[in-house]
Amino acid sequence: MAKIGNVPEIKEVKNHLQQMKNQGFLKDWELPYENLLTRLSAAIFFISPCSEDKLDEIWENMKIFVGFRYKKNEDKKMSQLEYRIEFNSENE
Repeated sequence: MAKIGNVPEIKEVKNHLQQMKNQGFLKDWELPYENLLTRLSAAIFFISPCSEDKLDEIWENMKIFVGFRYKKNEDKKMSQLEYRIEFNSENE
């Protein structure tokens, strides 16, 4: 069983998001409740792009991760950032 808060797949996504932030694609990103997560498919990330014209490149960049899905963050309960990102595989 994976140690809570220390999931390699989640670390990989976090590093990737930070890299995109450093490159000027993302204004910000966050992962609420990270210390409770034991697998990537349970993680819900939130992002805000630097600008809307970067979205196509951001989504294309994230397709390297299995089960990648995104949608507009409309309820703003877990985060105030603009988009919600999940990684759900069909087998779970």
